Amino acid sequence: MWQHKGALLLPVFLLVCFGAAGQVAKTPFSAFGIGEYYGNGLAHNQGMGGVGISNPQSYYGNNLNPALLVYNKVTTFSAGILGERKTLRDSSRSERNVSGNLNYLVLTMPVKYSKWVPTRWSTSLGLQPYSEINYRFSYTQAIINSPNTASVEEVGSGGINQAFWANGMSLTPDVSVGVRAAYLFSAMTTETSTELDGSAQSVTYTPTVYQRVNVSDFNLTLGLSFHRDSVGRKNLRVNAGFVYDFGGDIKSTYYQRLERVVQGQTVDSIVVVSQEPGSIRLPSTLGGGISVSNFRNSVTIGLDLMYQDYKNFVGFRGDTPATQNAWRFALGAEYTPDPTSLSTYLKRITYRTGVSLNEYPYLINGAPVRDFGINFGFSLPVNRGFSSLDFAAKVGQRGSIGKNRIEESYFKLYFGMTFNDQW
Repeated sequence: MWQHKGALLLPVFLLVCFGAAGQVAKTPFSAFGIGEYYGNGLAHNQGMGGVGISNPQSYYGNNLNPALLVYNKVTTFSAGILGERKTLRDSSRSERNVSGNLNYLVLTMPVKYSKWVPTRWSTSLGLQPYSEINYRFSYTQAIINSPNTASVEEVGSGGINQAFWANGMSLTPDVSVGVRAAYLFSAMTTETSTELDGSAQSVTYTPTVYQRVNVSDFNLTLGLSFHRDSVGRKNLRVNAGFVYDFGGDIKSTYYQRLERVVQGQTVDSIVVVSQEPGSIRLPSTLGGGISVSNFRNSVTIGLDLMYQDYKNFVGFRGDTPATQNAWRFALGAEYTPDPTSLSTYLKRITYRTGVSLNEYPYLINGAPVRDFGINFGFSLPVNRGFSSLDFAAKVGQRGSIGKNRIEESYFKLYFGMTFNDQW
């Protein structure tokens, strides 16, 4: 069956990979560093609060820990989209915006089977957004040695995408290792426009500074997984997993152009800096997780912790804006009443829930910014139960008016399609 499906699927997969781009809703929190991180979790992970570093999945792509790829028994193609609504508030105003975008494309294939483990070697390739920048600031600035003021508008856009290749291999029946190589690419842009307030000129020129940083380099992640069956009770499985993202310097180039704009149209421009080489130092990330499930995997409870060494982040111009390191905590669970039920479809649906808490590496109003979210999700089995439609939702709040003078409430909706079959 897959000889025909694969021939059609692979060209479509590669075509979409080269044409895909994401765009999140506007948020001032994306102005920091390289923007807002997406994370590697798929729709089924998001239903559990983003948990997935330790818990193996046989019929879903394991995208959080490459060592878990060995549990994929069949070829799996996953595609997902993300829709979100964000409401930003301060003490006197509020702003709401809505957006949606492609979230991931992942193809996972078992390469070599073994008699004593599910798979000896599995591989995965895909495309995901890595980070996103989307903000707009408007403010008034005093002019030095002048009683006049100027209105300034700063707009940030773009971000970083990643195309990756991951491999997982079993060392023993209980231990597996993995490696994930991601090619980071794309551009981050900033446009800053300044307009003199109260000008009596008949034609108003708006000077604009356009800046762009292009990124093109590789990033490496290592994974480790351990599981032990028949712990305490014969039907219990205990899993542990670890991932380490090396971060490090990624090659970048800087471009700057000055423009004069009249009524939204550029009348002239001059290139100030053209393709200046440099680098951005990304922080390393250490993650660990532990989960417990019954032998049939109809019930799983998992806990993930992530720590990001953001004090080592260095921007293209040598800026080090982080004041502290970042961390993330997530707790989630999933339950399938009866995965093999032939009489009741509702018993074959997988139900998920979870919570997460993040602390970001910067301060606003002298206080750390935290993000708390509650997640729900479910998977609808299709194609005799081997494939699924995956749904997840997250409701949360980032920042606090009382502590940070600004807060963002959001609702995110994830939709994924998972196709499984023998290749």
